[in-house]
Amino acid sequence: MLVISDIKVLRATVKAWRLAGQTVAFVPTMGNLHAGHFKLVDEARQRADRVIVSIFVNPMQFGPTEDLAKYPRTLADDCAGLTEHKADAVFTPTPELIYPRGLDVQTAVEVPKIGDRHCGASRPGHFRGVSTIVSKLFNLVQPDLALFGKKDYQQLAVIRQMTIDLSFPIEIMGIDTERAADGLALSSRNGYLTAEQRAIAPTIYQQLQWIKQQVHSGANDYRLLEQQVASHLMQQGFKPDYIHIVDRATLEPANDQSKPLVVLLAAYLGNTRLIDNLEI
Repeated sequence: MLVISDIKVLRATVKAWRLAGQTVAFVPTMGNLHAGHFKLVDEARQRADRVIVSIFVNPMQFGPTEDLAKYPRTLADDCAGLTEHKADAVFTPTPELIYPRGLDVQTAVEVPKIGDRHCGASRPGHFRGVSTIVSKLFNLVQPDLALFGKKDYQQLAVIRQMTIDLSFPIEIMGIDTERAADGLALSSRNGYLTAEQRAIAPTIYQQLQWIKQQVHSGANDYRLLEQQVASHLMQQGFKPDYIHIVDRATLEPANDQSKPLVVLLAAYLGNTRLIDNLEI
């Protein structure tokens, strides 16, 4: 597997694949890879001739009080896992390479409305950072296909809309969330949880499933369901950020006419912010 940290080398590598008539799949990540990431790589391997993964902890999507400095960085282990899963290359740029003029003067990409609610409301500027880095990486890699996990459902929706609006000739594929045996969505931030918190954390997925069961049973007072889940999570020691039952296409609050649906949830357990979702 090639480990590439230079833009010229990246472009030359992709150009050589293109000249050979090969298709390219791309998996952008922030590293600290787990089974969910490797599932994306395996899926990419099935769908393209070449697979390239990026590892970049993007400072533009972290707020001033968020965990950029302590975000786990495990490049050696990540590269070993990517080699095992037969990635062809990993791109590992530095912030100075990606943002040579600094963040304060960096041209930015924003996806209005669909990125304003939910995590966008709780983390101002977050999706601006996401859409900017993904658009830069799309320009650098120029893949045929890019794969993202569905765990961050809103992020996937933002990237899909950005790809359409900016006319990127790239197929965006969402891959189902990889979960631990007890249902907890795999995430790099799970490593921040204490043993006691880790035992409680699967309550999030259990509550998502409860909402799904209620809707399938005919419940349609979505705001009441959201309030009931928020109350239950607080009783279990969580600090809910939001529980929103929304239209899957628009991510707007669901009403009687909204189908299909997705439940979006974010909650703090201690200092760790966990997100999850469930399609209905």
